[in-house]
Amino acid sequence: MTRWQTAIRGLAAGALAGALFIGSPLVTTAMAATEIQWWHAMSGPLGEKLEKIASDFNATQTDYKIVPVYKGSYPETMTGAIAAFRAKQNPAIVQVFEVGTATMMAAKGAVYPVSKLMADAKEPFDTKAYLPAVTGYYSDTAGNMLSFPFNSSTTILYYNKDLFKKAGLDPNTPPKTWPEVEAMGKKLQAAGVPCGFTTQWPSWVNVENLSAFHNVAIGTKQNGMGGLDTALEINNPLVQWHWEKLAEWQKTKLFDYGGRQAKADPKFFSGECGISIGSSAARAAILANAKFELGYGMIPYWPDVKGAPQNSIIGGATLWVLSGRPQAEYQGAAKFFSYLSRPEVQAWWHQQTGYLPITQAAYDLSKSQGFYAQNPGTDVSILQMTLNPPTENSKGLRFGSFAQIRDVIEEELELTLAGKKTAKEALADAQQRGNDLLRAFEKANK
Repeated sequence: MTRWQTAIRGLAAGALAGALFIGSPLVTTAMAATEIQWWHAMSGPLGEKLEKIASDFNATQTDYKIVPVYKGSYPETMTGAIAAFRAKQNPAIVQVFEVGTATMMAAKGAVYPVSKLMADAKEPFDTKAYLPAVTGYYSDTAGNMLSFPFNSSTTILYYNKDLFKKAGLDPNTPPKTWPEVEAMGKKLQAAGVPCGFTTQWPSWVNVENLSAFHNVAIGTKQNGMGGLDTALEINNPLVQWHWEKLAEWQKTKLFDYGGRQAKADPKFFSGECGISIGSSAARAAILANAKFELGYGMIPYWPDVKGAPQNSIIGGATLWVLSGRPQAEYQGAAKFFSYLSRPEVQAWWHQQTGYLPITQAAYDLSKSQGFYAQNPGTDVSILQMTLNPPTENSKGLRFGSFAQIRDVIEEELELTLAGKKTAKEALADAQQRGNDLLRAFEKANK
């Protein structure tokens, strides 16, 4: 027998003796890290930064390994995870966009609430450390957080400072109201810019955040927060007026519709449009693609609406933990969430992406590091979210099947932009179709 064989035999005997001593079966992979799949919906620059967060966590310890897996768009990721859960092949962690909250809450037995997860794992978890606008959106009526806030965003205004200078506009003064957007858009066009402004995510920007910023309800029962027996109220004077103006501006390309989700981005990246209204998290993609100096502003409001501006609401997504995985994975998920809550991790994520810092400590750290002083306007999302204490109309929304309802709203309002329906007609049809979906959701989840 060689010395190598003797050594191996000695190690094996020692391992067996140790296993017998502790009364456990021999585990030959005891030193292997527990892998925890994290399904997500981020590609491009945001996906790269997400991957870095996972690898940085993995480098801090050897017990667990977070494995990010890109699964497509937000709707694709959520529906894929639900299907995987039914087939008992789900990941431990899945990223779900904010409008999927009601659907996830209704998935009985599928979710391991994050408050319970952290308590079971004995990981510190103080909900008061997180921004109230975030915790309220993702908590049950008892105040227990159901999912972990990861990438929370809100709607802000971006503008091309170079084009503002070309049009004779003050590059340090973004428009504050919709009449100012109209006036500045016309000056941009007079200077040769094809389009004044465009927007991302049509429903989120021009129905949901529009309504919140003007303290106008889009549904009964506190925008659905108060129960499943809610109904849409989007066919109101504010939304009607706003979409009639968009349709009017579309005729001259003062406003140029670029499509759903973030499909309008190239119009702004290329300088075709001087202003874009969209997610604060679009910052990373804009900086990666644009060749101009970027400016930031709050979303515009109609000055003749009493109570405006109020505050905007969040978008983005949270991390939900799904049932049916081994206990070791849950212990690792809790450790990962504790890591994500660190001020330095959150501050880095916020500064790199434009997502909100989910804790007050992360915001304070960003401020003390001089980030906002060195990057004027990057705190506009925080200031806008905390502009006024949230009301029942501006603390968020929670409608069942809302991903499908958004599609309905945008489908109908696209007919307004095409001149085929008035805004009132389109909103009435969207409201009826949306309420039919709400009633079906309520019936299925009683």
